[in-house]
Amino acid sequence: MRTRAGHAHASPKRTISKRIPKASFFLDRKYHSLSNKIFQAAGREPCFACCLDILTERISTCLACGAPQGTCPTGFKGLYMSGLGLDLSDLAVDHSALLERPFGELMSQARELRAAGHGASVSFSPKVFLPLTQLCRDVCGYCTFAHPPHAGMRAFMSIEKVLEVARAGAAAGCTEALFTLGEMPEQRYRVAREELAELGCATTIDYLIEVARRVVAETGLLPHINAGIMSGEEMARLRDVSVSQGLMLESTSSRLLERGGPHFGSKGKHPRVRIEMMEEAGRLAIPFTTGILVGIGETREDRIESLLAIRALQERHGHIQEVIVQNFQPKPYTRMANHPALPMDEMLWTVAVARIVLGPRMNIQAPPNLSFDDFPRLLEAGINDWGGVSPVTPDHVNPEAAWPTLEKLRIATERSGAALIARLPIYPSYLAKRQHWLTPAMQTAALQHSDAEGWARADPWSPGTLVSPKRPTPAITRLARSGIEASIDRAMAGERLHETEIARLFAARAGDFDVVVAAADVLRRKVSGDKVRYVVNRNINYTNVCTYKCSFCAFSKGKGAEHLRGKPYAVSLEEVSRRAAEAWERGATEVCMQGGIHPAFTGQAYLDLLAAAKRGAPTIHVHAFSPLEVAHGAATLGITLDRFLGRLRDAGLGSLPGTAAEILDDEARRILCPDKLDSAKWLDVVEAAHRTGLPTTSTIMFGHMDTHRQWARHLLSLRDLQERTGGITEFVPLPFVHMEAPLYFKGQARKGPTFRETMLMHAVARLVLNPLIGNIQVSWVKLGAEGVLACLGAGANDLGGTLMNESISRAAGTQHGQELPPEAMDTLIARAHRRAEQRTTLYGKPAAGQVAASYEAEQLAPLVMGPIGKKRTAATAEIA
Repeated sequence: MRTRAGHAHASPKRTISKRIPKASFFLDRKYHSLSNKIFQAAGREPCFACCLDILTERISTCLACGAPQGTCPTGFKGLYMSGLGLDLSDLAVDHSALLERPFGELMSQARELRAAGHGASVSFSPKVFLPLTQLCRDVCGYCTFAHPPHAGMRAFMSIEKVLEVARAGAAAGCTEALFTLGEMPEQRYRVAREELAELGCATTIDYLIEVARRVVAETGLLPHINAGIMSGEEMARLRDVSVSQGLMLESTSSRLLERGGPHFGSKGKHPRVRIEMMEEAGRLAIPFTTGILVGIGETREDRIESLLAIRALQERHGHIQEVIVQNFQPKPYTRMANHPALPMDEMLWTVAVARIVLGPRMNIQAPPNLSFDDFPRLLEAGINDWGGVSPVTPDHVNPEAAWPTLEKLRIATERSGAALIARLPIYPSYLAKRQHWLTPAMQTAALQHSDAEGWARADPWSPGTLVSPKRPTPAITRLARSGIEASIDRAMAGERLHETEIARLFAARAGDFDVVVAAADVLRRKVSGDKVRYVVNRNINYTNVCTYKCSFCAFSKGKGAEHLRGKPYAVSLEEVSRRAAEAWERGATEVCMQGGIHPAFTGQAYLDLLAAAKRGAPTIHVHAFSPLEVAHGAATLGITLDRFLGRLRDAGLGSLPGTAAEILDDEARRILCPDKLDSAKWLDVVEAAHRTGLPTTSTIMFGHMDTHRQWARHLLSLRDLQERTGGITEFVPLPFVHMEAPLYFKGQARKGPTFRETMLMHAVARLVLNPLIGNIQVSWVKLGAEGVLACLGAGANDLGGTLMNESISRAAGTQHGQELPPEAMDTLIARAHRRAEQRTTLYGKPAAGQVAASYEAEQLAPLVMGPIGKKRTAATAEIA
């Protein structure tokens, strides 16, 4: 027997029952009782195509027990579900119970399920709608999108027009390029075939692939493909140029295909054909969108059965990332122009049932524009997504229904007690497993649009750029059931928070974001008042040659980094002395010295550098050598950390920078810096410094491929260390600057943290580290003036150093300069309505003469960098 092309079965040994209207499903042995999940397929998995016959043939009795439709205790589609190889006990839905439950109970349960699965978050996708062609082989009775060819009109949008619209969308902050188009128009229209031939394409899908490729390459938008029925081969090819695809199931009711029905004459609308395509998409690991169209002649029972079919596919493959419940709206000049629109209560009932059938974690979407002014009520029925909303293009499928503005959508969402979040056309849970769901090229494209949770970046700002950061808009109300207040109260009292609590604070949005930032600012005022301090200092980066292969670093140079910014150098000891002396003359109280791990350097090289700085300025504070440099120095001299740190201290070292920490989580470090100190070793070096009497700063580099939990572990590691030693003077968040970073070039990193995440890092650090680390510093070189002002209102109380000759961030691509002199520091702090105060490295009061000199400083003399050729220069040999 052959059920469809390429799908055959051997002759059956026996059938289930003589009451089966058609021998479309066979078992290799006698079926079991209902208590054993209806039946058991022995020897092989039942054929999916045959199960579809059961679903779409509208048989009148249950194949397992012979009960009339609607009276089978497991639900009429029990056998269909088992045919998908699924656990019936998990999927069985009592149709009659859902149909008979009071409306209010359904709505209440749906809201509870939504809250359990999605908390107080409601998403939307900022998109552009690209109707590549509105010619279609189908003739659905409700559709005005598809239409026959018009004289003088092209069958397809030109690539130039598509790119024009896509660029406008990218400029407006969109991340999704929605390609919705008619299905296989070349099968119906000669003009489509001729135009495709002119374009050098055999099919519409061929042209779509080329256009989507250009959109990704030239605009950065992420394509989502709705192209109707496609073969597995076509979907696989589109997978290379898109992050998701979609096909509305619409309904499993074959009645809608009959004469007079909305799908009459539309080949692609047969439920079996559509389910087969969705099954194939699952096998291909394509993040997929589907849904049901409600109010076109189907019954409530039909809707439940359609939702069960979707759930079965999801249970089988896990690829259905969202389900749309779309309500029918009649349109003029269609066969269904006089068909009544779906009543709002009926829409709400269907959305609530969808949530109950599909469960708490499914993303359930309802288009806000099709409910007009009633759209906020959809939140009461359990949706967690508004779908795609465009600030640039209309809804070409429903042109009579304009999308609400994003501000209107935000207000409605927040009034319901939720936060509105922009998303990508691939949801966060799928992006988190991008190696499975996306091709390598699309992994890179999606990652660069995302934040730490996998949501869309809210604006084009990145650390180090001159783009003005955009602080999140204050919420109109607090989020419902957020539960962060208890964590904030405990932090304010100085208690140690748990990792989960801290991660939750980092996830704060809308009203929760406002509360976290406000609490941090209150605590800052309590700890340090209204003064903002900074140190006048000079950076001396004595070499950028490094043997380590940190994937984030654009400063260090080696054979693998010759294409990056700058050439390799090693500064002579005389130049180190000259720079230290010049810094002192310009009012500095500190020189900060760090460099790459030069292969010729030993511990003696660091002692020599320290001595050179002291020769140039005997009383200047030397803040130098990262934990990695200290470990390297001790190892090359064959002595313990404590002994080497003691020698550095005795030679005049005043403190250590707590750099090279990056993220104190070894899973992340295996990618960021696999050959560097692991987390425990970094902490050991810093603790040894504290034992030796050398204070340190502490840092975090965040916003690359890290997570909220990794940020939380980092903060807790620093807090625990400080509780043991008390040797940390300040905490310095360092946002990842992506522009020149190798990790970003390889497509493995985000574009740094978002500005919301940057503000939260300062705010959450203030709370989590209280009362052990009282100074939270903001990096002007990475954030610029506007970023500094915002973070000064989010718990920060320190601006770090004036940084004569800052070069590490500059090498990474930051555009905020190499020095911020005291006059500029004071002006910036005054803009925050705070009081500026110079400090020493260890938060003492600098000498009056040095403060005065800092305001009368001459221009810096040109630097002598000591370039390195193929042979080591004398300067390098001298240091080594």
